[in-house]
Amino acid sequence: MKVSMLVLALCGFSTLALAEESQTQVTAQQTPVETYTYNSHPDIARVLSVSQPPNVCKVVPARMRYEDSHGQQHIMSYLVMGNGCSNG
Repeated sequence: MKVSMLVLALCGFSTLALAEESQTQVTAQQTPVETYTYNSHPDIARVLSVSQPPNVCKVVPARMRYEDSHGQQHIMSYLVMGNGCSNG
């Protein structure tokens, strides 16, 4: 009886965890990607993640996920130089 109650409780907990994870993924998919320009003045309160540039010697796109001062998440696209250039 105790084992079945434990299994039932664990199943309920794992279902809630999966629901929270899928909600996070849905939110990420619904966030529009903003393109940075020199006229942009983003309200960046906290950086959540930054993509790593590839190991090439050219300008490549990068993305930054951040929260503004109101707690809303944004994704910004911008250009960076790749990590594949050498100085000599």
